[in-house]
Amino acid sequence: MESQTNGSAPKPLKFLIYGRTGWIGGMLGKVCQSQGIDFHYGSGRLENRASLEADFAAVKPTHVFNAAGLSGRPNADWFESHKLETIRTNVVGILQLADVSRENGSLLIHFGSACLFNYDADHPVGSGIGFTEEDTPNFCRSFYAKTRALVEELMVNYENLCILRVRMPISSDLYNPRNLVFKLTQYKKLINVPNSISVLDELIPITIEVAKKNLTGIWNLTNPGVISHNELLEMYRDYVDPKFKWENFTIEEQDKILAAPRCNNEMDVTKLKKEFPHLLSAKESLIKYVFEPNKKIAAA
Repeated sequence: MESQTNGSAPKPLKFLIYGRTGWIGGMLGKVCQSQGIDFHYGSGRLENRASLEADFAAVKPTHVFNAAGLSGRPNADWFESHKLETIRTNVVGILQLADVSRENGSLLIHFGSACLFNYDADHPVGSGIGFTEEDTPNFCRSFYAKTRALVEELMVNYENLCILRVRMPISSDLYNPRNLVFKLTQYKKLINVPNSISVLDELIPITIEVAKKNLTGIWNLTNPGVISHNELLEMYRDYVDPKFKWENFTIEEQDKILAAPRCNNEMDVTKLKKEFPHLLSAKESLIKYVFEPNKKIAAA
């Protein structure tokens, strides 16, 4: 496997991945392994520059994938009471990784978030008008969203950077606690609003292609179209658990039990679709990569 940069000879691909114990980081490693790509997991901590520099000196990567950082457990409310830890790792640490990557001439592919936008007058629910990579984030009502937006605003100044905005990730591993499907099945009541989603089984291999193409800038890494919570759980019921039931409540009722509000949005993926025309819609991808495989398992 080789990477071609303008005006230079092809160099063998060598990936340095941060987030070994994480969901996306683990999937990245498996895809690299299946494609025979030379990859190494970083052992350094984002908040420790010296440890990052040691990783780069040892690996000498052509590309760096960052799937590391603090993730709120059990949900984004965690960040409201852990602000200093969040700043240290998810702001200072990630910017530090971008800086070290630039110093070493490596392209950094960072898994960011699309939880920076909320439906508004110019992007109403059900309109099909999604937020593009050029739109300014309009949702900072949670500390998680506020720090994600700040990091993105600062990181775009690095020319060796590709930001992939992930939204409500789902994979065929339905019982992973980070999986949106698993999360929704744990709640008795849910809001029913259409949202963009990221089907990782389809999109993670695409991120490898992003690296091979040396793409830079901001990219919305979601599947085309939207799906509501009810539609998603109806699929879960029909394919996996015919006895599953749930109830709905309003966004206002939901906000009363949360430490911070949540956003709802549709992301425009025209840019990604143009680069990867085979990209499936949210519903098509869910059926192919998530529910059909689990239907076979459930029936076995």
